[in-house]
Amino acid sequence: MAKSANQKLKLLYLKKILEEKTEDGKGLSIKEIIEELAKYDISAERKSLYDDFLALQNFGVDVEKDGVGNQTKYFIAERDFELPELKLLVDSVQTSKYISKKKSNELIRKIEKLTSAENAKSLHRQVYVENRVKTQNETAYHVIDTIHQAIGKNEKITFKYFDYDENKKKVYRHDGNSYVVSPWALVISEDKYYMIAFDDEHKEIRNYRVDKMEKAASNGVPRDGKKEFEKEDVAKYETMSFGMFRGEKVRVGIRFRKSLLNVMLDRFGHTISIIPSDDEHYETSIEVFLTPTFLAWLMNFGSDVEITHPEEAREKIIALARDTLSAYEEK
Repeated sequence: MAKSANQKLKLLYLKKILEEKTEDGKGLSIKEIIEELAKYDISAERKSLYDDFLALQNFGVDVEKDGVGNQTKYFIAERDFELPELKLLVDSVQTSKYISKKKSNELIRKIEKLTSAENAKSLHRQVYVENRVKTQNETAYHVIDTIHQAIGKNEKITFKYFDYDENKKKVYRHDGNSYVVSPWALVISEDKYYMIAFDDEHKEIRNYRVDKMEKAASNGVPRDGKKEFEKEDVAKYETMSFGMFRGEKVRVGIRFRKSLLNVMLDRFGHTISIIPSDDEHYETSIEVFLTPTFLAWLMNFGSDVEITHPEEAREKIIALARDTLSAYEEK
């Protein structure tokens, strides 16, 4: 009998069938495998399949069998990713604000291919994030890759940077001209990607929202700002900055009610010092960028939190509180 054009692809299709149709504890019999191969116009015999299983095992595919005689089933027992791991990946992609809805769906479809068709059904999970804000910038995915490559090659990048107006239309900053910066790091803060870069024009370290960047490209010019970036503690960036706004770096003393202990540990980490102040309060000292966003975060807790030092920080939060109050006072 003449062999079909697909016959040379028999081993590849066998691997595909086992990956899609089987899992640990649920396999296919030799008869069923022969029927599946026939769907691809590939003929197979029992003896040749035994040799194929051995070839796949030698290649590193964990093909195992269960049962005896005609009841024997063949399946892939161990995969690169376990099902709980894939569910975690899917949840992370779905809930990520910096991945657009379209790109999220594309990534999830690719993740589904890492397990059997039956298991893939359980990855169609609703994590109740339908109304969660997702980036509208479809190019953000590629911007991140461009930044990574530029950092690896020690090159500057150019890009357009925009905001949205009241009509949700893009308004480009810098009069529509391209920015030229030296990227040094990528940071995820509050579900958003930020690029930390040395701004050539202003000669200082600045942060840029990746989902507001477009047309990013490396220009092949060596980066600047190495000395400035070496002064940055990127590992502490998220605890020091609020909304990734930069400001004066200050060590601030905070006195707070004991009921807020876990709030402070969640925000600033378990390495901060916790000192009893009295029966109702603790004190700590943290290094932050002294910005309105940081002060506004403290104001969420009202009188349960107090800045103890420095005086500069106390004066700024008092001024912010007065400005906020004035908006509600009778004119």
